[in-house]
Amino acid sequence: MSGHSKWATIKHKKGALDAKRGKIFTRLIKEITIAAKGGGGDPDGNPRLRTAIAAAKAENMPADNIKRAIQKGTGELEGTSYEEIQFEGYGPGGVAVIVQCLTDNRNRAVSEIRHAFSKNGGNLGETGSVGYMFSKKGVILVGKDDANEDKLTEVVLEAGAEDLSDEGEYWEITTSPKDFDAVLDAVKKAGIETASAEVTMVASTYTKLEGTAASAMARLLDAIEDLDDTQNVYSNFDMDESQVPA
Repeated sequence: MSGHSKWATIKHKKGALDAKRGKIFTRLIKEITIAAKGGGGDPDGNPRLRTAIAAAKAENMPADNIKRAIQKGTGELEGTSYEEIQFEGYGPGGVAVIVQCLTDNRNRAVSEIRHAFSKNGGNLGETGSVGYMFSKKGVILVGKDDANEDKLTEVVLEAGAEDLSDEGEYWEITTSPKDFDAVLDAVKKAGIETASAEVTMVASTYTKLEGTAASAMARLLDAIEDLDDTQNVYSNFDMDESQVPA
């Protein structure tokens, strides 16, 4: 049950992850559209769409926006055709990075991602160069003020969670992708508020950086996050919380 200050968790604490609501909505709409396109518009039979809709509702996206995004994905409404592209590479200090893009222009996405890496001390790798270091997991964050550890442990383990770890101000619940919905439902039915809940990529090991190397790695992640085509960024970057900018 021991924890570590992973970069995504640190950024969540500082409120810096996707701080601009417009960007959040754009990314969520893209995800809903591509999910509906790939698996149909019924969330009951499309786990990816169900997860995307839940994420959109968590950000208070209007129901009409969600409905239109689904209709664009199923072809009921005309919309932009997005392509999924995944990049793998290394940042300063050998940190592994995976970038998932949804884009309507492959050449632009490739050019901008390559530029972000090279400008910030990183380099793109071949497909599969770092992917083996990550596995897909459900991750749910619960503020410590919102739940007692013993009660939360009982609730989530009975529902099928793999682990509960201490992440400073948060409890972090880890699940397999297939058990994510059941565990999240159990947490909500227990009346426990969640700070965030998503199916994400979790690294098997983490690379801790300090000083200038940590700052350079943070700049690389921010540069990638700021690109319009970027949908998700995953890394095995770890650093001391005292070094995170407020």
